[in-house]
Amino acid sequence: MSKRPLVAVTLAAAVALAGCSADSDGEDTSSPSAAPSAAATPDAGAAPEADLEDVPDVVAEVNGEEVGREEFVTSFEGQLQQAALSQQQNGGGEVDQDALKEQVVEQLVNNRLLTQAADEAGIEPTEEDVQSTLEDVAAQNGLESADAVISALEEQGLSEKQVREDAATQFQVTTYIEAEADVQEPSEKELRAQYDDLVGQMENQAGDGASAPEVPPFEDVRDQLAQQATSQQQSAAIDTIVTDLRDDADVTIHL
Repeated sequence: MSKRPLVAVTLAAAVALAGCSADSDGEDTSSPSAAPSAAATPDAGAAPEADLEDVPDVVAEVNGEEVGREEFVTSFEGQLQQAALSQQQNGGGEVDQDALKEQVVEQLVNNRLLTQAADEAGIEPTEEDVQSTLEDVAAQNGLESADAVISALEEQGLSEKQVREDAATQFQVTTYIEAEADVQEPSEKELRAQYDDLVGQMENQAGDGASAPEVPPFEDVRDQLAQQATSQQQSAAIDTIVTDLRDDADVTIHL
């Protein structure tokens, strides 16, 4: 079973990153949403060189399992490229690689704790589960099929076997979290209150004498509000699960 950090950097994010990289090849295909400063920079789209000199062969140990340099580098380089693209779109500035290293190793440790817990819970994904995960990633990224996801990630240097192993891990961890988390569908009253808060925020942003931005009717944004409320519950539940797992874990970080 693959141990790459799909909780930290999901397949969906990797596919999105692959698309950004593809757009930077060849002739100028900058999207309209790209910041002018990034488009005007000669090296815009080029990832900074990763500083890996201080990365040991074993970056962490989690309950006796090693998190190796190769796993760390794969995750770090991908997140470094994402961070650099984000910085360019927001006006430039260098990525703090030391801070990113700390973030990545923490993500790897947390992901390993989740995969260990999922293993102990006996969650074993089938081929159908893997295919369904890849199809979900395709839908999230506007791709036609699971094969399109695999092709996009092969361009990033992953083999089909690695992609399917990562999808299996993602399904395993997601299933474990769904079983452990107590996530409730938001009520109509809660959604109405969330909508009223949104309207209030828009009015406050307008300032004195300015007209407030138009807020769509509640019915038009209800599903989006519900998804946001559910995502917030899920994030809080994951934080709680990881905190509990970490309290009982034997974790050593060497980075």
